[in-house]
Amino acid sequence: MSRAEVAGPDGRAGAAGAGPDGRASAAGVGPRGRESAITAPVPEDGTGGGGPGGGGPGGGRAVSLAWTLGLFRSELSLTFRRWRTLALLAVLAAVPVLVGIAVRIETSDGGTVGGGGPDGGGGPAFIAQVTNNGLFLVFTALAATLPFFLPMAIGVVAGDAIAGEASAGTLRYLLVAPAGRTRLLLAKYASALAFCLVATLVVAVSALAVGALLFPLGEVTTISGTRISFADGLLRALLIALVVAASLIGVAALGLFVSTLTSSGIAAMATTVGLLITVQIVDQIPQLHAIHPYLFSHYWLSFADLMREPVYWDDLVKNLGLQALYAGVFGSAAWARFGTKDIAS
Repeated sequence: MSRAEVAGPDGRAGAAGAGPDGRASAAGVGPRGRESAITAPVPEDGTGGGGPGGGGPGGGRAVSLAWTLGLFRSELSLTFRRWRTLALLAVLAAVPVLVGIAVRIETSDGGTVGGGGPDGGGGPAFIAQVTNNGLFLVFTALAATLPFFLPMAIGVVAGDAIAGEASAGTLRYLLVAPAGRTRLLLAKYASALAFCLVATLVVAVSALAVGALLFPLGEVTTISGTRISFADGLLRALLIALVVAASLIGVAALGLFVSTLTSSGIAAMATTVGLLITVQIVDQIPQLHAIHPYLFSHYWLSFADLMREPVYWDDLVKNLGLQALYAGVFGSAAWARFGTKDIAS
């Protein structure tokens, strides 16, 4: 068994596990401290290359899948080990705590909280029901973080995906065989999607814990006025969290595309967050109502329809379809750009 060799930028063969200084990375630890799939051993006869006829029937596909999973695992580990990522998750977890404490203080003297919702104003959706049932803090926290905090966190992670590697000078070392540009881009996007899910669940779990500590729990009154059991309410809370996570896949694709346009991680993150803010502002301008249904943020709060009896699916389906469209368009644009990009670092 030996490590795969690939041609470096100067045409000379180099070890796939070589770091930026040209020395082979020890113990499979690659650039930026990642445990890299690139440094995994391959058979000396080349059967591990995943090419036609390699490794017997199905052998090439199996090895290719192993490399893909290894690369994804490496990207996932790198993403969630960063202090920046942990700080973002800590901020997201703190939002439900602050909202819960604020509601508790405001209602400690028997007062009420102003009703939220798309038409009621006075705060995030469902905030008026939090004092009656702590489970509503989950819905309130998601409604409070979805317009800005969650997409900003996704934008930072996705915007740094490619540009951050280029800025650190490690991108070329991630493109050695058999990684490839398409596989690396897919691993980056899958890692961003995993962060979408984890970030949303962090908000939901934090809100549920705070709601259970500060407020009573019990049967849930839906928007339609019907009552459902607490177990059914928990199930709907989980479904809402999944819908919120799915609402961010368009943002992740947009951030990934922006990340392929520059070699500066900071510039990519700032641009992505700037675009998010711009879209949010445009969505609030009545004179531009004609384009509102095409903005990725327009149907974000449609998750509230899951708290109706029966559930209203129209806006939910529009939201998921719009996110899929943005993911397809900007994902394809990122692939086209990254596939032809001159990698100099």
